[in-house]
Amino acid sequence: MKKLICSFLFISGFCFITSVSAQDYKTALGVRLSSSSAMVNNSVSLKHFLNDRTAVEALLSFGDPLALGAMIEIHKPFAASGVQWFYGGGGYISFVKTYDAANNKTGTDPNFGAMGVVGLDYKFANLPLNLSLDWKPELNLIGDINFEPAAIGFTARFTF
Repeated sequence: MKKLICSFLFISGFCFITSVSAQDYKTALGVRLSSSSAMVNNSVSLKHFLNDRTAVEALLSFGDPLALGAMIEIHKPFAASGVQWFYGGGGYISFVKTYDAANNKTGTDPNFGAMGVVGLDYKFANLPLNLSLDWKPELNLIGDINFEPAAIGFTARFTF
């Protein structure tokens, strides 16, 4: 957790020192690393802006659980040039591997849930690179009712 906080402070400081233009990319593809065991944790991230302020982000997690999530995000300018903060929400479906010891069988249980997000987004001026730091709590609604409040993530994306 200390490494995550130090990374956040470093990126925030760098963002305040460097001046760049606002969201000057339309689509970005990269990797999101998560600090918790949320259903949609370490994943591939695809973000696409529908207009200047609204983006759709799709997340695909491999492993256990296998999960697919989508969120609508609203971006707002931050005090520093080139940095935006965003908020939004969406939903996910995940497939968790299970083992029934009584019958000696393995299976897969589907789970559906909702997730929210709030975070910071930064696009480098002269590089096709976007960095994002966010908090993404999840509420699993069907399958196993569960709330995961500690899902902090760092995303690095290549921009198009």
